[in-house]
Amino acid sequence: MTIYFDDSQNIFHLSNHKISYIIGIEKEKYLTHRYFGPYLNNYHQVNQLQYIDRGFATNPISEERTFSLNALPLETSTQGSLDYRVSNYQFRNLDGFRITDFVYDRFEILQGKYPLKGLPSLRGDTQQTVEIYLIDPIQSLEMVLRYTIYDDLPVITRSIEYRNNGSQPIYLENAGSMLLDLPRSDFDLLTLNGSHTNEATIHRQPLHPGIQKISSTRGTSSPQHHPFLGLADRYTNEDQGQVYGFHFIYSGNFVAQAEVEQYGSTRIQIGINPETFEWKLMPESSFQTPEVVLNFSNQGFNALSQTFHKLYQTYLIPEYWQEQERPILLNSWEGNYFDFTEEDLISQAKQARALGIELFVLDDGWFGQREDDTSSLGDWIVNKTKLPNGIEHFADILHQQKMKFGLWFEPEMISVKSRLFEAHPEWSLQVPAYPQTQGRQQLVLNLSLPQVQEYLIQVLSNYLSSNKIDYIKWDMNRHLTEVGSFILPDDQQKEVSHRYILGLYHILSEVTKQFPHVLFENCSSGGGRFDPGMVAYMPQTWASDNTDALCRTKIQYGYSYLYPPIMMGAHVSDTPNHQVGRNTPLESRFLIAMSGNFGYELAIEKQSPQALAEIKDQISFYKKHRRLLQFGQFYRIKEIDSTYATAWLFKNETEALLVYSNGLSQPAQPVQYLKTNYLDESAHYTDTETGNIYSGSELNHAGILVPRIKGDFQCFYKHWTVLD
Repeated sequence: MTIYFDDSQNIFHLSNHKISYIIGIEKEKYLTHRYFGPYLNNYHQVNQLQYIDRGFATNPISEERTFSLNALPLETSTQGSLDYRVSNYQFRNLDGFRITDFVYDRFEILQGKYPLKGLPSLRGDTQQTVEIYLIDPIQSLEMVLRYTIYDDLPVITRSIEYRNNGSQPIYLENAGSMLLDLPRSDFDLLTLNGSHTNEATIHRQPLHPGIQKISSTRGTSSPQHHPFLGLADRYTNEDQGQVYGFHFIYSGNFVAQAEVEQYGSTRIQIGINPETFEWKLMPESSFQTPEVVLNFSNQGFNALSQTFHKLYQTYLIPEYWQEQERPILLNSWEGNYFDFTEEDLISQAKQARALGIELFVLDDGWFGQREDDTSSLGDWIVNKTKLPNGIEHFADILHQQKMKFGLWFEPEMISVKSRLFEAHPEWSLQVPAYPQTQGRQQLVLNLSLPQVQEYLIQVLSNYLSSNKIDYIKWDMNRHLTEVGSFILPDDQQKEVSHRYILGLYHILSEVTKQFPHVLFENCSSGGGRFDPGMVAYMPQTWASDNTDALCRTKIQYGYSYLYPPIMMGAHVSDTPNHQVGRNTPLESRFLIAMSGNFGYELAIEKQSPQALAEIKDQISFYKKHRRLLQFGQFYRIKEIDSTYATAWLFKNETEALLVYSNGLSQPAQPVQYLKTNYLDESAHYTDTETGNIYSGSELNHAGILVPRIKGDFQCFYKHWTVLD
């Protein structure tokens, strides 16, 4: 790994034997993007810039009519003149003008990667970082572009710090984190789109002239559009072809866009959404943007995913949980909803323990006067009618059963029907003179307020300090409305959305640092805020409120582009499924849930003896292969098709496991063979069901026959052990 500056060519070269990233300085002023792709052992500008006298071009050097910033591949945009493409930043001064003129000033190469103040970011003490400084001397503004390259992965991270070194306040209206111009446009654009209960749908389309954009203004990263863009060669598939992946480590409003401009280049820009953002930069102050991950693969989507999986598991999630096995859980929600007693729960927990379940999670309904979803959020006091002996007593009973105990919270919300709202109505998000919009008959606490942050830190700390809670499910079940603050002046009201996220990160940072051994699961009605910013504090996320096995094949398939299975909560639930009414076999529900962070969410006491026996066998199987399923490498080996048929593979040094789902049964089923593709070619693998031995090369290239399957929603697996 190295970052060096070649002063003879005026270029920065970032490389690590997997990738190279090259930045040029033109006219001693302007940062240009020269290359991003496979490693180059040297670079002498064979891909020289082209200068053409173009119509309507603006020329910063009037006598050089072939030199125009509007046609150059840049590392950051200009503002108000010269470059008319998508902008990465915008300032407004006290006179109302929006003109700046940033030029190159200096650079510094640093050993290590330093945390971003108030924001989650990747770790990297052994990595190398370059800071490139641009200045606007007219207004005493400064911009610091930070690039870190990882020594063991084809990854670069980027972020920007905007500084006001002048004597007057200035308003930052757009604070983008990354801009990159690539000198071609024959890409497919890859995004993950969806909705509540239908998250992470892969959408692939050819780029076309103009701007293609995804965004959120909901206050969260959202289930509608994941903060990710991919650019793939048209022929790229799971196993071959080049693809760039751009992922935003941020949990709030964002924009991610690709612009195919008039001369055939593609501009990628990612940052906080400027529609809901502005920041007043006081003299001698700065604003730090969130981080963007730039990932490159020349071996298809699976290799891109492998990089994301290793990167986030190694450098993003809390360090304690990197190698910690996750327990098999039973969540009380779909089995009980709000209707339960302590006696019911104890009986369910004992039955779960007898089956081999290791963690009992008490979901919504345990606090205040919570009989439905219309009241009590904010009143985090145990409901003594349901739990007359309190939370700690119930936890003690579970611990005596050798089970862990988990508890559900929705800390960011407040019910109008609550003691907290009666005491502090000013703590909810609101705008004077306008009614407060309720969702699920609840409001959102204003996490930008320091007193709200401290209240939530204290509430959570009080429960966790007993050392009797092993797991927290942190839920967030509505988006933000009436985003305003009583304590900020009128010229800072557009700061509230970002300040909310900073407040959230402050709470999470304080609580998870104080209780590092508590397992936190992120949830926002499922995948409503499943993003790398939340992953930095919570090592797993409830991927979707939709527990239907067929739907989950698609949802988990999509999320696997970015996250390993251990980060995706996946449960076996009852049938008919509570979200879509579908009946699927228990074995299929198990194999799909087993392919994520595994648990159950059903009425355990209502299962038949046959189902309970099958569940017990499932749990035994999972425990036997837990290390493989949680920490093995994960590959998609059959792209999900129109009938929902798909397959994936887990492997490590000692075993491999393939899962196939047929989706909807088809007439005249074609002959098909599943090629494992990623097993060790020279190794030999024993089929644990038949005892037959096959070489890795045979399984990879000849493949296994998919049997004739009659019936919808059927799954099967194949398991092999590596022959010594």
